[in-house]
Amino acid sequence: MSTPRTHVAEIVSQWNRERPDLDASPMLVIGQMARLTQLFEPHLRPPFAAVGLGNGDFDVLAALRRAGEPFMLTPGQLATSLLVTTGAITKRLDRLEARGLVRRTVSGADGRGRLVNLTTPGFASTDELISAHLVNEARLLSALDDRERNQLATLLDRLAEALEAPQPEPAGPTHGELMSR
Repeated sequence: MSTPRTHVAEIVSQWNRERPDLDASPMLVIGQMARLTQLFEPHLRPPFAAVGLGNGDFDVLAALRRAGEPFMLTPGQLATSLLVTTGAITKRLDRLEARGLVRRTVSGADGRGRLVNLTTPGFASTDELISAHLVNEARLLSALDDRERNQLATLLDRLAEALEAPQPEPAGPTHGELMSR
């Protein structure tokens, strides 16, 4: 039986045995990244849940706080910043506004537009939570020294840039073509 640490390597080894004509080594990276995402999640959200914030609520507060004075953005800017739909932002804003952490107002420049800003309690909560969040993240990465963390961040950034760049059309049959065979 494999340990979680060796599970991805075992999968790659099995593919190497069954399909030696294929290079399964990319799974070593992608599989570990997926595994890390699963491992991080239960450690990242509890501090926010402890103060009654749902998934994504803190992200909205943090986006407003890091926007700088006057700590105000449009719902569209929040959606873009957080890589979610405006519908998801609306639900989050409803919860946060009900708790008095944000306020929605009509835009002075466009009566149809809305602005969202942190309230004084929202500002204070965000500053307290970001401190706890960063300590928690540092704890989760404590197996790496500063040089290793910087190196990993650089490599992940390079990978993200490559994936965000326009991609050439894949060679060979598409998934749909393979499935119809």
